[in-house]
Amino acid sequence: MIDTNLAKDVAKIAKIAGDVILKIYNEADDFQIQQKDDNSPLTMADKAANDVICEGLEKLNVQYPIISEENKSIDYDVRKNYDYYWLVDPLDGTKEFIKRNGEFTVNIALVHNQRPVLGVVYAPVLEEMYYAVKGEGAFIEKGDATEKLSASTFTKSDKNLGVVCSRSHLNDLTQQFVDELDEPNLVATGSSLKFLILAKGTAHLYPRLAPTMEWDTGAAQIVLEEAGGKVLQAENGEPLLYNKENLLNPFFIAEGSLQS
Repeated sequence: MIDTNLAKDVAKIAKIAGDVILKIYNEADDFQIQQKDDNSPLTMADKAANDVICEGLEKLNVQYPIISEENKSIDYDVRKNYDYYWLVDPLDGTKEFIKRNGEFTVNIALVHNQRPVLGVVYAPVLEEMYYAVKGEGAFIEKGDATEKLSASTFTKSDKNLGVVCSRSHLNDLTQQFVDELDEPNLVATGSSLKFLILAKGTAHLYPRLAPTMEWDTGAAQIVLEEAGGKVLQAENGEPLLYNKENLLNPFFIAEGSLQS
């Protein structure tokens, strides 16, 4: 059964992975950085967190296949038949991790029928745990406090909208999007934290008009959706879909509670 109890079990796994990442972050002199085939960086922390998460998920009472950024790719002919599966990015924001700016997250989503139905995002440096289950709302836990998340209501014509931009991916298309708004306030942050700023209601829009992969977005997408927001394909306004033959996402716009 998909409920908040499962989300809390997954949150415990994300916390353990975050602790492993933090230990390396705080103590290692050498992150053992490698370059993947797409020229993105891979560190010992990515690998260690992936091991922890996969081991933890495999011990849960409910068992689903795992698609992870750091695991070997699974042939589409196999995974297209998945009913439910875990979608994992053990360390989203590896570049931010390497820069030691704290803006990285652990991301675990459960996907059903091409849509995330459960998501857990943990920000180890901030000690913030975000989780959501479809139809049950989105929440943030910090310390002993739990708070329900609610995205801000706005219209595109409002002045001074908060627009979340990547530190690494502000390209011409994104600049064009920003230029169409009325004196927007730009908020720069890394990793899936960009979605969570919208889910908390402290910004309104996140245009991602540059490449991402499915594991970059799944967990944070359901958190934002359950907080009242949306993550829509830039080309057609449809929600992002998962377990496609090509795991590359289309360009998308994440938004808070946009009113027409």
